[in-house]
Amino acid sequence: MTFRVARHTSDLAKISQFYCDVLGLSRLGGFEGHDGYDGVFLGIPGERWHLEFTASTDEPIHTSDEDDALVFYPSTLADYDLILKRIAEKGMPTEVPKNPYWRENGVLVRDPDGYGVIVSSVKAL
Repeated sequence: MTFRVARHTSDLAKISQFYCDVLGLSRLGGFEGHDGYDGVFLGIPGERWHLEFTASTDEPIHTSDEDDALVFYPSTLADYDLILKRIAEKGMPTEVPKNPYWRENGVLVRDPDGYGVIVSSVKAL
């Protein structure tokens, strides 16, 4: 099975830059002018998941709460440390997650759309 998370955004360039430059994802593809939408696919080559971000003339209407977040599990501690270094170099503020588990096992930042992104210091199940 392949998994895709799709979300509408108002700025494809800014959202792509965040996920590629900070988290180290790659641009896997994209499209322009498809029934009024432009889009980009971001992920890790060879994996069976990716993020899709779309933009159109419709402004996105986002609602989320403190427990809504994308959680990334870097493969190694070195990868985790590299992401933390990028976050610091870009001067991105980190936040204290609501969930106590993530307070102890990850770092929370906000993507350009304001969504929580947690980078976990533990291995995925």
